[in-house]
Amino acid sequence: MAKKRPQTKAKPQVTDGEIPVVGAREPCPCGSGRRYKACHGRVAAHAVTELVQRPFEGLAGECDWVALRELVPAATLPLVLKDGLPDGVPSVTLATVLPMAWPALRRDDGSVLLAVQNDTSSGDLSRDLADTLQRALAAEPGSPVPAQRVSADGPRLQDLLDPEASFEPQVHSGFEFWIPESAESTPEVTASLERANAAAIPTVKLTGVDAAYWCETPEKNHLRWVMPHAEEKLLDALARLHAAGTSSLGEGTRLVGSFRAHGLMVPVWDLPTGMGAQDCEKPAAEFAERLASALSSDAPLSPEERRARGGLTNRQVTLS
Repeated sequence: MAKKRPQTKAKPQVTDGEIPVVGAREPCPCGSGRRYKACHGRVAAHAVTELVQRPFEGLAGECDWVALRELVPAATLPLVLKDGLPDGVPSVTLATVLPMAWPALRRDDGSVLLAVQNDTSSGDLSRDLADTLQRALAAEPGSPVPAQRVSADGPRLQDLLDPEASFEPQVHSGFEFWIPESAESTPEVTASLERANAAAIPTVKLTGVDAAYWCETPEKNHLRWVMPHAEEKLLDALARLHAAGTSSLGEGTRLVGSFRAHGLMVPVWDLPTGMGAQDCEKPAAEFAERLASALSSDAPLSPEERRARGGLTNRQVTLS
């Protein structure tokens, strides 16, 4: 006979004041005794009820935004605001992640770091990030910015960022960018840095094509390429190349499928272990030319191409 679990008496529920955002499986800060996801997390998850499929659409570098959110361990780039920087804020930098999973950080010198890979509370990632950015700009220097629920009518990144600014991420081998050269880190930040560096997969952004990222894993290397084309059109084009035997990036490489992320498709190639990022540059540029030609075709797919398309579709997954 199974033993009954001891019943824990719930703390009185707090009904006034702002309930902070915590991990989904953590106890809800309101004191109800339930997990956050089953309590106030439900409200947070529906603060913006409509899921925005392409939250970065309209921003400069949409494909690279998706890559920084889903593919790249360590990267940074400066952000340019439409209205310029507020007084006392020398710079705003987008980062993949920050120590202790902070959504944002206002440094001692007043500069702002905004993390793109933090948890969000609504169906609109752009609105969540914009809210975090605004709070970081107003935070006291030297303080992290906590997560919180976002208003459904708040601004989005598209309202705050200059759409004409360049978007060229700098990919790093580790997370040393967390700590300015002139600053001393706390033991907590140092420990977080060591853990993050140990888990980071070596990643390099190709220079000859847009939003293509090489990465190294123990078994094999990969190229993951975020593409802006409409999904159906891109699948047709990839199927044409696959049926013709021209979808690879050279000997020992193979187009293994794709995944969807934030409304865009990301084809993935397996690469030999010895094939580095530099070795991918020329084959990727040549593939881009073949793909452009295939995308321009409106001819019906042949039976072989339809079979190839079915195989590619069956290997699709959706990350977000």
